[in-house]
Amino acid sequence: MNEFDEIRPYEPEEMRQAFEDLLNDRQFNVLMKGFAPWLPKSLRNGMLRLAFTGVKTPLDFQKRFMKPVVKYIIRKYTDGCSFDDKALTAHKANETNSPYEARYTFISNHRDIVLDSAFLDVMLVNSGYPTTVEIGIGDNLLIYPWIKRLVRMNKAFTVRRGLTAHEMLRSSQLMSRYIHYAVTQKHENIWIAQREGRAKDSDDRTQESVLKMLAMGGTLLELNIVPLTISYEFDPCDYLKAQEFQQKRDNPHFKKSRQDDLDNMKTGIFGYKGRVCYHCAAPVNTWIEELDSGMTKNEYYTALAHRIDRELHRGYQLFPCNYIAADLLSGSREYAIHYTAADEQRFEKYLQGQLDKITIPNKDEAFLRERILTMYANPLINYNAAHS
Repeated sequence: MNEFDEIRPYEPEEMRQAFEDLLNDRQFNVLMKGFAPWLPKSLRNGMLRLAFTGVKTPLDFQKRFMKPVVKYIIRKYTDGCSFDDKALTAHKANETNSPYEARYTFISNHRDIVLDSAFLDVMLVNSGYPTTVEIGIGDNLLIYPWIKRLVRMNKAFTVRRGLTAHEMLRSSQLMSRYIHYAVTQKHENIWIAQREGRAKDSDDRTQESVLKMLAMGGTLLELNIVPLTISYEFDPCDYLKAQEFQQKRDNPHFKKSRQDDLDNMKTGIFGYKGRVCYHCAAPVNTWIEELDSGMTKNEYYTALAHRIDRELHRGYQLFPCNYIAADLLSGSREYAIHYTAADEQRFEKYLQGQLDKITIPNKDEAFLRERILTMYANPLINYNAAHS
């Protein structure tokens, strides 16, 4: 395990000390005080220690502390969260004595910095899966020591960002070896996004570099990759993404600050999402050997990425807002059968409300509106292409 110490989640024997370090962190205590300002620190931490009784593993921690929080977020900030794993259950029923069936590596499109994997964890537990997922999280988000401790307690491994080419190669090799170790030796599921960062325009495409990284530590077959599609009816960060588009248009050197990342995390967690749907495609192992063995390495990963994209795009759950956005962009009524006048009014009211939240200088509302509409139209465009 020493090889992976710089990136791995906490091991069971490290959990108690990590928890104590968390309670002794000044910034974490300021955060907790905000939830219960009437409770003195000693009593608040005493209650947390009592709740921690019996927690021995990161999975225990997730079930005791994180699952209730995530279920509250689902109740309060969504209109329900569904999980379609029929392709997985059908595949398991048809497979016998496969060495690669123990756990899955979920590769998904990326909608929310925090909740993509958190929602998946809850749905896996609710559906009777034996464990949740270990997740890759960029170290650019680990801006405070308490955040790093908390995510490591929550089964997260660190993805290093902003490296030189040489450092990136070493980091990718290490991370790949760890992912293979986690799946084959620790018998953990893995969640990883199909690309670095969220697709700001919802045009979800798998980066070949992600697949090449996964192959560095062993065969892709043993990772048992599952394309996972995440669909949000409404993206609470849509106006922040549109704002960033204009900021980068007006200043090509613009880069988000740490505060921008925190604002995105907070808005994504506590913003209204409407309906949220997760859809699992059949594991890649069911078709990966169909790829032409005569292709060059680059051609192979291009073909693999395109096939994963097709599976992801087929899995979108489409909502009235997707059809409305496409018609508003084209100035047509091509998809009018898929929505009502009430749906149109609701979406226009929502859209204007999101645009009103943008307060940057030289606000270009026409451009911002087009950007948000494109975010909602792209899943429909890709869905149609995947099914054509």
